[in-house]
Amino acid sequence: MNFFKHRKSLLTSTALAVTIGLTSGCGTINAGMQSGDLPPQGAFIAENGMQFNIQPLSLANLPPAPSYASSRSGTGMKNARVRELLNGSRGVADYRISTSDVLSINLIEYPNITPSNNNNNASASNPYAAGYPVDQQGYIQFPLVGRIKASGLTVSQFTNNLRSQLQRYLKYPDPQVKVVNFRGSKFFIDGAVRQPGEFNMADAPISLYGAISMAGGATTEGDSNSVVLTRRGVQYELGLRDLQDMGISASQIYLQDGDSIHINRLDRNKVYVLGELGEIKPLEIPDQGLTLTQVIGQSKGLNPSTSNAAKVYVVRDHGAASYTDIYLVNLQTVTNLALANRFEMHPNDIVYVDPTGLTRWNRFINSVLPSSNAIRQLSDL
Repeated sequence: MNFFKHRKSLLTSTALAVTIGLTSGCGTINAGMQSGDLPPQGAFIAENGMQFNIQPLSLANLPPAPSYASSRSGTGMKNARVRELLNGSRGVADYRISTSDVLSINLIEYPNITPSNNNNNASASNPYAAGYPVDQQGYIQFPLVGRIKASGLTVSQFTNNLRSQLQRYLKYPDPQVKVVNFRGSKFFIDGAVRQPGEFNMADAPISLYGAISMAGGATTEGDSNSVVLTRRGVQYELGLRDLQDMGISASQIYLQDGDSIHINRLDRNKVYVLGELGEIKPLEIPDQGLTLTQVIGQSKGLNPSTSNAAKVYVVRDHGAASYTDIYLVNLQTVTNLALANRFEMHPNDIVYVDPTGLTRWNRFINSVLPSSNAIRQLSDL
């Protein structure tokens, strides 16, 4: 009998020790997330090694709105440098000949020198009847004058040079020049398009709109208002609707050799919500932008039973940068609601609402209730 009493006492003591251990660790063992021991403000390095900068939100440190949101005020464009693209765009008349292009050159007064392509016997007597290819050094081989520079010149510049060379041999030189195959210029397009890949500028210089059309257009997941054009290492963020708002057509922006186009996916522009909100789901940022107030509203508000309105956080990571911003917003005050309404969300922002201390305690109690039941069962043994 004493053995069973001793065993019962030992089991009960062990269970109580487990419970006490759980209780002493209530800061780390609980269901759900919590902000933990964050400093009220300033920079710090977390246990995972990342550097964070906490800022209580105020009018003084309200971050600037993302560039797309400026379209609501009529200033319209993801990237104001779009004017650079317009100024740098070249139409068909200004196209510069490139290596591997094929030129058609005819001398109207001297058909024996440059037979017409329509003459079936021409190719037998003239190997250049189908066109004059520009070699890798940028030259073509032309009768009488020999090698003559072509790449880097517009068609009219090359025509004038060729005319001046032919004047030494011909009385009425009047060369008619055109590019019949634009083989030297290429562009690349990828992202959310139906046919990504490398494309030749086959018949004429290609506009931004034409390039997207050649790739089959944007997919249903693609965002045609989020296009990145990369030219010689410089990125231009464009939007087809934004261009229209500026009174500019995407057909006015011509591509240059080596340009690459990337169309982002629609789900790239999303905000993620966590914690004590009425509904937890990603929210898409519309063209006109999204504020913190709208995020809370679309998430069915703060949970009235569990949320700590004084601890609403917005986590904004800067990718390759060495730090991440955390904005702390106290929504217990009405005045901060107006501030939250001015806080524009950025893609991939995370909005997190901390639970109240009582909520964390209740969750802890619920997590240890099975242990309490086990103690009672052991005590009855």
